[in-house]
Amino acid sequence: MNVAFDKPSPWQRIQPVFQGFDLPLVFIVAFLCALGLVNMYSVGFDHGTRFLDQGRNMLLAAGVLFLVAQVPPQRLMALAVPLYTAGVLLLVATALFGLTKKGATRWLNLGVVIQPSEILKIAMPLTLAWWFQRREGQLRPLDFAVAGGLLVAPVALVLKQPDLGTSLLVLSSGLYVIFFAGLNWRLILPVLLAGAIGITLIVSYQGDLCQPGVKWVGLHDYQKNRVCTLLDPTTDPLGKGFHIIQGMIAIGSGGVSGKGFMQGTQTHLEFIPERTTDFAFAAYAEEHGLVGNLLLMAGFLALIFRGLVIAAQAPTLFSRLLAGSLSLSFFTYAFVNMGMVSGILPVVGVPLPFISYGGTAMVTLGLALGMLMSIAKSRGLMQR
Repeated sequence: MNVAFDKPSPWQRIQPVFQGFDLPLVFIVAFLCALGLVNMYSVGFDHGTRFLDQGRNMLLAAGVLFLVAQVPPQRLMALAVPLYTAGVLLLVATALFGLTKKGATRWLNLGVVIQPSEILKIAMPLTLAWWFQRREGQLRPLDFAVAGGLLVAPVALVLKQPDLGTSLLVLSSGLYVIFFAGLNWRLILPVLLAGAIGITLIVSYQGDLCQPGVKWVGLHDYQKNRVCTLLDPTTDPLGKGFHIIQGMIAIGSGGVSGKGFMQGTQTHLEFIPERTTDFAFAAYAEEHGLVGNLLLMAGFLALIFRGLVIAAQAPTLFSRLLAGSLSLSFFTYAFVNMGMVSGILPVVGVPLPFISYGGTAMVTLGLALGMLMSIAKSRGLMQR
């Protein structure tokens, strides 16, 4: 007796791969990508092939997102320690044998030139989430001390390169995990108070502290100069203060509705430095004004909120800590970049996700979003 079985259609075969994707997250990411491509077309049309390259970078990031989303959080957790160990060893190798460009030793030649600090942007929250998952139900102050040691070691290596921007991103991603793990507010408030006092003292005594011969403990001279230039960019308007001044002029000249698509004078007369990378937001603000800025900020807020919702609904402690850290990392990127471009934070070379040009940054972004999507998919499977 012959029994006939219906062969599954091609869609039925591939449908399981797409099941469980968080559609609100997909729409938010697509919206931000669209804003980024529109801005890159304007600022990069006379800047080589930046627009086409950015489109390629976004497609590559989308591919990374899709692949990582297929990996269950349990397997992501298994990658935490190997990835962290490899990242730290590569940072040590960079300190010993790295390539130096413009006074910074941040790159390592392994046949292909890589920047090992980028690995820690993902490895750090993964590892700390793994650590607190292991200690679930039996957390002690010593466990937070161990987490602090795991965080401080690579941050110190990145600071030594020196790379203040990346060290800030790695540090914040780890601190978010520690905070969500239940760090006591009695330990957080003194640090915040000390920071507020330090900022107040620097602002109050900037005239004395910013003198050429004064050394700042723990900071290189160029880092001290960035802070001093932030406090008063007019002291060197054609040198160190040029970036900040031009960024503020571009943002202010955009007004409420902006000068219009491809009509930014500060942008296209090349007054804005690094208009396709670190200062892409200044070009965007000039052409799209306050309305465009609010639209962009709403997109980032929606992304952060959706990520925190995914974190709150995640089935395991590891997933909750990882999703929470990754979500707030988007806030760090956006706040630091917009702050440095608008003159309220020092210039530290942090890109604006989706808006700034960059290959490595887009791949890292795709990894982070893929992990968020993986956690969202695991939540859907647990609810079935």
